[in-house]
Amino acid sequence: MFESLSAGVMAVGVGFAAVLIVVSVYVTIVWPLTFWDLANLGLEKYGAWVNTVLWSVFAGGSLAGYWCFSGAAFKNKPKRKAVAAAASRSRR
Repeated sequence: MFESLSAGVMAVGVGFAAVLIVVSVYVTIVWPLTFWDLANLGLEKYGAWVNTVLWSVFAGGSLAGYWCFSGAAFKNKPKRKAVAAAASRSRR
């Protein structure tokens, strides 16, 4: 039993190490050669707007998460009627 468990743990560890190496090589070599970070577009003039948009997205996501995790999103859900369940039992 422990042999298969240790083999599974070893496989996950080797897979994690492989992904870590591939990502490290990509970030070190490939990413600096691309312009995906948009550093050369001159977006500094929109800095105030971007800051406002980022904080608004953060605040909206926080409120939506609080709304869902507090259960308020599901309080107005109509309850199932017991009559339908009782009727289906009586048909048997």
